[in-house]
Amino acid sequence: MALLDWAMIGGYFVLMIVVGVWAKNRVRDSGDFFTAGGRMPWWLSGISHHMSGYSSAVFVGYAAIAYDAGFVLYVWWALGITFAMTVGSFLFAPRWPRLRQRLGIISPLEYLKIRYDLRTQQLLAWSGSLLKIFDVGAKWTAMGILLNVFAGVPMVWGILLTGGVTLIYCTIGGLWADALTDLGQFLIQFVAGIVLFVAVLGALEGLPSIWTMWGDLPEGNASVFNNEYTGLFVMVYLLINTLSYNGGTWNLAQRFIASPTGSTARRAALLSAGLYLVWPLVMFFPMWAAPLLLPGLEDTEQSYALLTTQLLPAGLVGLVLAGLFSHTMSMTGSDANAISAVVTRDILPAVTRAGRALTPRGELTVGRVSVFLFIAISMGIGLGADSFGGVIGLIIVWFGGLVGPIAIPMLLGMLPWFDRCGPTAAISSWSVGVAVFALTNFVFDDALATLAPDQVTAVSVGGPVVCALITYVLVGFLRPWNDPAARALVASLAEDAADDALARAKAAREGQDGTHA
Repeated sequence: MALLDWAMIGGYFVLMIVVGVWAKNRVRDSGDFFTAGGRMPWWLSGISHHMSGYSSAVFVGYAAIAYDAGFVLYVWWALGITFAMTVGSFLFAPRWPRLRQRLGIISPLEYLKIRYDLRTQQLLAWSGSLLKIFDVGAKWTAMGILLNVFAGVPMVWGILLTGGVTLIYCTIGGLWADALTDLGQFLIQFVAGIVLFVAVLGALEGLPSIWTMWGDLPEGNASVFNNEYTGLFVMVYLLINTLSYNGGTWNLAQRFIASPTGSTARRAALLSAGLYLVWPLVMFFPMWAAPLLLPGLEDTEQSYALLTTQLLPAGLVGLVLAGLFSHTMSMTGSDANAISAVVTRDILPAVTRAGRALTPRGELTVGRVSVFLFIAISMGIGLGADSFGGVIGLIIVWFGGLVGPIAIPMLLGMLPWFDRCGPTAAISSWSVGVAVFALTNFVFDDALATLAPDQVTAVSVGGPVVCALITYVLVGFLRPWNDPAARALVASLAEDAADDALARAKAAREGQDGTHA
């Protein structure tokens, strides 16, 4: 990289820190820090949701999939998320801000104590926090790989640089800093993506290449399904994406919780769905064209970075790298904010008396410390990502396989059709999902190796979430649960109006055990 490229990167980092410092002035208490005080406009929430939905791992792990398998990446990932968010805009997104309106939540898991019980809330809080540490660790690894290819920066320094800047602006600015930097990062990655898109067209045959290059790609790369990414895999990941992007991934739930009303959250979800429908066609095009421009590449995870360094002049390389930084820092920063909210409002009040006595200012301090620790620990995981199957292994297998058992009780618990699924259904669902994940990945992995590649991926990733879903519904049917406060909560989420009876039920429940909801 040239000096001009480094100047672009340096300017980007300075801008992110400045935004974090500016956002600090908008943060007065834990509500501002974790949910932007419920005042985030729908367009900012939608852009932030989109930017927080993927990181530079897309330009490493998914770039390898695009090189090896082609167009199917858009089908199972982008189209799947578009469908998931369209459905979620009516089923899930509006219910998140209504939970904040009724219960004053600042964490996606706070409502679970009323909906189920304290035991269920703690189980999902602890397991979900542990899972996100590994997921975010994969994002730091991906950024380290890109920096190594772009500039020869050792992996450890690349991870420390990216994580360090994210740590600064997230710790001081909270969700306002996340969302505002997401907006700036969206503009940067938009320009960077267009620049590389045009450069790749120039290296091929111009604009007609958008339609003509597919016949020159390796066999199957122009197909809707290819390699292990079959129709079965796409259906499995459609379920996973629906659960993850509608709030099963906690940082994405935070974007909806911060919306003023259910209707604004719906508009935010639809905006995010539209961005996932259109933008990946531009973003993935260089990855799809990579086999023509970089034939015979051994390490296909480096394809996107190599295209950038070979096709773009000084200055523009730094712009693209800043765009890649933007995705990682957007997602990991929002993850850190969501995890710290769970630690502050769900975990600490349940394990320490001091956690139950925190003032809003005290919660703000604890939240900032939690952000710092989460980012630091996840950076350590990133340095050892090879032990967990690398970037793709951590994202597709670990996160994809385990997010379902955690998300199913959270999301389905908000819907009236499942209001008789109680703590037994939730805990059984989680237990079965985790057990299936362990069995398929560590006990019967040798037996699975005898199956076709598409079957292995579908079973290892889809098995846990499908079994967890069946268990949740079946146990709820066989052992129906009837709790007036829980059923009143679920019923109240159908519209934005306040519910005084529900508020009284919440106060009575808190009075019984002396903890936060």
